[in-house]
Amino acid sequence: MSLAPPLVTPRTVWITGAGSGIGAAMARAFAAAGDRVALTGRSRDSLDEVAASLPDPSRTLVMPGDVTDREGMAKTAAEVAAWSKGQGGNGIDVLCNNAGLNIPKRSWAELDWESWDQVIAVNVTGALNVIAACLPVMRAEGGGVMIHTSSWAGRFHSERGGVAYGASKHALSDISASLNDQEGRNGIRSTALCPAEVATPLLAKRPGFDTSTLAAMIQPEDMAATALYVAGMNPGVAVHEIVLAPVRR
Repeated sequence: MSLAPPLVTPRTVWITGAGSGIGAAMARAFAAAGDRVALTGRSRDSLDEVAASLPDPSRTLVMPGDVTDREGMAKTAAEVAAWSKGQGGNGIDVLCNNAGLNIPKRSWAELDWESWDQVIAVNVTGALNVIAACLPVMRAEGGGVMIHTSSWAGRFHSERGGVAYGASKHALSDISASLNDQEGRNGIRSTALCPAEVATPLLAKRPGFDTSTLAAMIQPEDMAATALYVAGMNPGVAVHEIVLAPVRR
């Protein structure tokens, strides 16, 4: 096994769910570090707004798309890699596999197959689609980093997170572990970020959510800083998982 060379800036970073919250914060953090960023999400308007906030438009690519569209994600990954090479890059150095979904009906007493199936489709199948799209690119490059936005609910049972969401994030954390097990020989490393509550628009969907608690939560910028740390790690080290929680007061 040969280790991939250390990643140096400017890296090419593909971020899904980049239109708001954690994904938008990751885009700003990597762009501020001098990296190229490719932004994917379902709303072009939201992506354009994030792109407009970044320091260098020439190093920003907006690629709207839905992670549940398998062929679309494969096409997007290829286009991101081609854009990177056109700017002197390798392809895709870092994937921030961040797109995610939760829904209001979260308990067994509120079992709602339509919305629960949607959670699995986005959080599990969508994540798999993006990973599968990146693997050929990173293998050809000789390595890369995949950073997945899992959850505290992907590490521990969480009643607040809900049945479908918790199951989906447990699956994502194991998917990340499988990449380290099977793709390390190709220089590919994978990290599951497992935060407790993060102050994002996703929380608005939680029944009974109190907006006054936002300031005490993990902030999107904290997640972005963690992703930067992981992306800059020595290529001989795989950071399998990082669990984050706000300080108890």
